[in-house]
Amino acid sequence: MGNTTVPHDLHLDAGERAPEPAPGASARRGEGTLAFLRSAILHDFPGRIALVSSFGAEAVVLLHMVARINPATPVLFNETGMLFAETLAYQREVADELGLTNVRRVRPTLASLAKADPAGTLHAADTGACCHLRKVVPLNRALEPYAAWITGRKRFQAHTRSELPFAEYDDARRVKLNPLADWSLQDIRAYMIEHDLPRHPLVARGYGSIGCAPCTTPVAEGEDPRAGRWRDQGKTECGIHFVDGKPVRIAVAHPGA
Repeated sequence: MGNTTVPHDLHLDAGERAPEPAPGASARRGEGTLAFLRSAILHDFPGRIALVSSFGAEAVVLLHMVARINPATPVLFNETGMLFAETLAYQREVADELGLTNVRRVRPTLASLAKADPAGTLHAADTGACCHLRKVVPLNRALEPYAAWITGRKRFQAHTRSELPFAEYDDARRVKLNPLADWSLQDIRAYMIEHDLPRHPLVARGYGSIGCAPCTTPVAEGEDPRAGRWRDQGKTECGIHFVDGKPVRIAVAHPGA
């Protein structure tokens, strides 16, 4: 959508790294993250920003924060046609409980499915092509009207995310914000408990990260949360956050750090 001007107060400087939080700083980090999101949604990109959410194992934290700021914020939910029934039910439950009024289901077109995956078996032959068809292309189309988007990615989730900054550009020069980049799993759980948020039902069954049903398995204790995604295939990302196999990254100072 052309070049996007980044608001000056995001402090986008190539190569800048955010300071690591001090021990016991979870509450302060939560308030800083909320303030950062409030600025982005209400002041920096009003009417031009969306939250992209999987409604997965940890998604409710950002969904809750966004609902506190503006429950009409667009929430783009990739409905691939192969999600767990539990995820679809959880999406409805969370949206209702938090009062989110603008959840938009993002789907592949019927024409694209008929052409590339008429039998619904592409995932068994080529997971990369399936992710591109059912996730990457539909989401890119849905993001076209926006200048910025918010993701729930965190550094602890996988080695591919260990250097995740708080902001970056995508290949269309939209600003992509990762406000939970430095949150730990303990921070996520503490926030859920503090605000009495509903948990995805598959978490109790050992799913650390939840994607499409054919390509997601439970994880063992001590495994990366995303180890159950595309297990034994050497694949850890669906392609949404990478350009030609590499992330486009410009770091931003931590909100409220």
